Amino acid sequence: MQPLTNYYLNSYEILMTETSPKELQIFLDIATEAALAAGAVLESYLGNLEAIEEKRPGDLVTEADKASEATVLEVLNRHLPNHAILAEESGGVGDMGGQYLWAIDPLDGTTNYAHQYPFFSVSIGLLIDGVPQVGAIFTPFNRELFRGAKGLGATCNRRAIAVSQTSELSKSLLVTGFAYDRRQTDDNNYAEFARLTHLTQGVRRSGSASVDLAYVACGRLDGYWERGLSPWDLAAGIVILEEAGGQVTAYDGSPFRLDSGRILATNGKLHHSISGELELVRQQHPALSDRDSAFKKLLVS
Repeated sequence: MQPLTNYYLNSYEILMTETSPKELQIFLDIATEAALAAGAVLESYLGNLEAIEEKRPGDLVTEADKASEATVLEVLNRHLPNHAILAEESGGVGDMGGQYLWAIDPLDGTTNYAHQYPFFSVSIGLLIDGVPQVGAIFTPFNRELFRGAKGLGATCNRRAIAVSQTSELSKSLLVTGFAYDRRQTDDNNYAEFARLTHLTQGVRRSGSASVDLAYVACGRLDGYWERGLSPWDLAAGIVILEEAGGQVTAYDGSPFRLDSGRILATNGKLHHSISGELELVRQQHPALSDRDSAFKKLLVS
């Protein structure tokens, strides 16, 4: 896998090459085809797994992950053979610094899936000049298809969706997650989770970043934060959330960087409040000032 350091720049400061709405719709339809086909594969394996491996502590991979990814790759290569692909299981193929890069998580929530816990998805996002512009997320268990593309809006099962209007932290329902390295670092999100649990109606943990972003996008949840994430976890959900009226930044409210692995995504109305609480936790726990993403260690392999 070639170095990606020059590619994963500040995605919201890159001058983009214009892509027409018609082209975006074509890409969205291809992403949808791939997500639904991969979702059918996941349905066929659910409850029938024979090989569950551990890539690192707590990070599972199954034959369903691999079969789902192969299905997505087949669809993308058939329609768009010149586009680059970054997939969780097989890595990068093509020009990682080119205009088009597909970021694929063939099974986001593998641990849930292995336990038949119903929070998992296929997540397929397209970055154009470094910016997420097309996304499709399919949750096979409840058969919900979330889609979005820049300027084309966001939908769930073809119906328009929008973020919630909750504006008070005390009335909000949030979601977060805990990275695979949580046992090895003080920057493990435990302190943030404890603080925001006491300030809100609750903080959920689904175990699937793409589902979390989709649920904020459709108003079921009001905000989401997490660290230790990879581009394939986020690319599709970011564009769907933004098209639904949401806001995505770094924890401190600065422009989001895909290489940071650290995201704050909300309905917009709660963004400043949640960002402020995360900053208070950082001040109280100096070890949390280390913002390096675990993903950066994978930039060259």
